[in-house]
Parts: sequence; C-alpha cells; structure tokens
Amino acid sequence: MKTNRYRTLVAVILVAGVGMTAAACSDSKDSAKDPGSGDKSVSAKLDPSTKVSITVDCQPPTTKAAERKQWADDIAAFKVLYPNVTVNSKDAFPCEDPAKFTAMMKGGTQTDTFYTYMTDKDQVLDAGQAADITAYVTPETVPNLNDIDPNVLNVLKDGGKLYGLPTSNYQMGLIYNRKIFTQAGLDPNKPPTTWEGVRAAAKQIQDKLGSQGVHGFIENAGGNQGGWHFTSELYGLGGQVTSEDGKKAAFNTAEGKTLLQALHDMRFTDNSMPATPGLAWGDVQKAMGTSKVGMYVGAPDDIPLVVQQYQAKFEDLGMAPIPGGKTSLFGGADYMFKKSASPDQIKAGIAWVNFKFLTLEKGQFNYPRNKTDGIPVGLPQPFFFTGASKDKDTSTKTANATVPVDNFATYVAAQVPVKPEPPNAQKIYTVLDNAMSGALTNKSADIGKLLSTAETQVNTLLAASQ
Repeated sequence: MKTNRYRTLVAVILVAGVGMTAAACSDSKDSAKDPGSGDKSVSAKLDPSTKVSITVDCQPPTTKAAERKQWADDIAAFKVLYPNVTVNSKDAFPCEDPAKFTAMMKGGTQTDTFYTYMTDKDQVLDAGQAADITAYVTPETVPNLNDIDPNVLNVLKDGGKLYGLPTSNYQMGLIYNRKIFTQAGLDPNKPPTTWEGVRAAAKQIQDKLGSQGVHGFIENAGGNQGGWHFTSELYGLGGQVTSEDGKKAAFNTAEGKTLLQALHDMRFTDNSMPATPGLAWGDVQKAMGTSKVGMYVGAPDDIPLVVQQYQAKFEDLGMAPIPGGKTSLFGGADYMFKKSASPDQIKAGIAWVNFKFLTLEKGQFNYPRNKTDGIPVGLPQPFFFTGASKDKDTSTKTANATVPVDNFATYVAAQVPVKPEPPNAQKIYTVLDNAMSGALTNKSADIGKLLSTAETQVNTLLAASQ
C-alpha cells in the first residue's frame, strides 16, 4: 500500500474500539477548554521575539539520509525566521505505529505537534488530545490557506472547528503501463476515463499480449483492499457507500451493480484479468512493476513504489483520473497539536508545519533541492492545492522534474472532486471484500445477491456502532 494509506488500514482496525470507549468520557469536543476555539481576541501569529520550545515527531530516519538532512536544513532556515523557537525533533519510522499511537492517545504522551493520518481524527478527538486551532489558522499564519482544497480541510474539522493541517494527500486514479499500451496499439497519451473505455482497452491488451502472460487489468478482492477499491471505483461513478448520516449502506444501487458487473465481465467474458485477484497489499503493485498488467486503480505514490521495489521505469508509467470522474476517494496525513500545549507552542507548531509542508518553494516543495538530492520530482503529490497555488506548484515542479510529468497530465488536469472514506471504513471494507471476491472468482456470481448480502451485513454493523 501507500506510505500513509497502507499503514492506516492496520491502524484503524486496531484503534476502532478505543475511540468509541473514550468518547463517552472525553470533553475533547467541548471547545471551552481549547485556546483556539474561535476566540477572535487570540492573536493568531507567533511573535518572533517569543521564546518557546516545541517537540515535533516524524523526523525522517537515518536510513533516509537525504530527507533527514533536508529536515535539519529546514529547521535551521526556520530558526532564521523565528530565532527564539526551538524545534526538538523526534525520530519516528514509521511516523505512526498503530499500537504506539493508541497508547500515546490514552496517555497523552504525544509530541506538541504530532503526526496523524486523516482517518485518525475521531480517535484523537475522542481521546481529548487535539487543540482547536481554528483561531490560529488564518491567511496571515498560513498564506496559502485559501488555496488548500476545502474538502481536505473539512476532513480535519469537527463541528466547524479545525484540528489539523494537511501535509500529504492522495487522490485515487487509474495507473497504467504506457509501454504496454503502445505494444497493444493503444495511445498512451489518451488513457480511458470510463469503465467502458477501461474494459475495451483491457481486452485489446489481452488480445495482443495475453500470450506473453500480460493481462489488461487487475483488481483487488481481499485484505480490505477489495472493499477499499470498490469504494474508490464506486465514487468515480458518483455513488456512495453509506448514506450521508453514515447510518445505512448505500452501495446496493445501479452504480454498484454496474461496477461489479463490469469487473465480472472483464474477468469471465473478456478474460482480461488474471484468474487470481489481488488478495493482499502488494499484489497489484508487483504485477504493474513487473509489466504483467496494463492497468489498475491506485494512488500516485504507488508509482515510486513500483519503480523502487519492482524495478519499473518512471517513463513507462502513467496516471489518469478515476474511471467515471464524478468523485474520487482521497486521504493522507496531517499534523495535529497537543491540547495541553500552550498557545505559543501551538502557534510555533503551526508556523513550523506551514514552513515545512505548506509553503511553495520551501520545505517539501523545494524542488530544485529535491532534484539535487535525488528525490523524484514531478509526481502528482501531494495533491491538496487548488487555484494559483496549484498552478505555481505545477510550474515549479515541471521546471525541475526528474520524472516525465506529461505522463500524469490527464490526472492532474481533471480536477475531480474528492470524497473521504466512509465511516467505519475498515469494517465495511471487510464486508465488501466478499462482494468483490464473489464477482471476480465465481463465473456464475449473482451480482444483485452479492450486493444485497453485503448491504444487510453493513447495515448490521452500522447499527451496532451507533
């Protein structure tokens, strides 16, 4: 899976019960104790003369020498702007370990500015560990604030109050092998954008290259990956997994049936998919990296993974919007701020996150430096800016690219609206794994029955969680 996304699958499963238990006794959503709770009298910006020390986690490990050196260099540059702020870094890899994160939330032992996955918000709030930063986050303290996708910021809000700032973001799309497209007689600069197009392209790849062991498309059907992909692909068609209030299943619809039927037909009518679907994380990535498949649905940070781990070439890979293009599932990582931290510590933490992760041409967006340090430049990530900030970021990234940015042009240009994961996502994905598996492994599968059974099971688990 992806750097953040894949560990999240484990993290949410392990901590789901903790958040529900803590909710009953937590006052985390009572803003009266939060210094940033919309209090307009609070000065949002840190005075550079203020002397304050903060702890921050997710310092890159020593095994990532370039990233660790950049972190140290950025702290030094930040010190020039805020000479009286001391940033004490905590080396943590992975940045979030599920069991340790749960223990930190229970004991309040996290750093002043602490890394989380976007799916962690409810757990952190239920534990009463996040400060309301609403009054501290303004265009003065985060100059590119108005160009951060509001859908991304909304995931970090609760009751209209902001509790975190994004550092990375992914949006699902169609990853494809340009070399295989060319060999099959397809135009690699015109990837399919509908499921009809995906099916036709997959069949053409199979017809042309199947004798060489190459399949047109691959899909997941296990390890919660199947349910996660069903959700991603259903979003692309404009569907949703649960009702807006999260109380009922909402996938047993025309869109859900269309999607499962298309996948079933690709597998058993066109034979354009392998006999065994992906059953664990890494299966589809390996197939792409070893040039055994033409397409699959994924996120942009799969691309460096298949290059680094499976020896694919950047020039052979491309990315297009999610088929259907109505909405796209997204997720990512962020920093939150310890509720017991002082106002000045919170301001200092926001200033650091803004400098390192949200300022164009600085920190993670310092593309000339990344190029010099051998970090790939040109991938469509992070993907949370809109408007003028997105245009400037794209321009600077293109000018310093070390990977072929044109390969991802249709994905970047699409501007597909994003949608977060459904509530109780991991439990729902476990159920939807069965529907995907049934469609992909049983030639006589009854698509309607698969979805009806899954609907009943999801309604039961949602009722139990209310």
